[in-house]
Amino acid sequence: MKHTDFGQMPCPIARSLGKVGEWWSILILRDAFYGLTRFDEFEKSLKIAPNMLTRRLAGLVAGGLMEKRQYSARPPRYEYLLTKEGRAFKPVLLAFIAWGNEHLAPEGASLLVVNRETGEPATQIVVDATSGRAISDEDYMFAPGPAANEMMRMRLSQAAKQL
Repeated sequence: MKHTDFGQMPCPIARSLGKVGEWWSILILRDAFYGLTRFDEFEKSLKIAPNMLTRRLAGLVAGGLMEKRQYSARPPRYEYLLTKEGRAFKPVLLAFIAWGNEHLAPEGASLLVVNRETGEPATQIVVDATSGRAISDEDYMFAPGPAANEMMRMRLSQAAKQL
């Protein structure tokens, strides 16, 4: 079955999904942030079939989110490390944590983001770096960027009229 190439779409959400949208890939990135680096560590943590893990790791390496580095010559063994681009994915994982804890955890949070020094849980919000204000539906909306195509401009124009 042929998949749509989201990487060529003008929408940054679609492009991002094209790079990491498959759930195994996101879970591999999560485990890499936990400190896992080796194939057997990912396999054990995720309980994923080796052929699937091989494909997903190769995709993350090809996508520039991880690098494959040999750590043993005999037998050849590799570790997978987050690249700068891979480490830049952390805010996306933080958003998943916050949303999942708020909407999908009736038993309570199983994972928290805490201050390294105090251990106090963080309350996560998305903030406009220029103004320091929390980005909310009331105060912010989507708008076409300089590279937006006509379809995106039309979609956003229609959405703005509905507000």
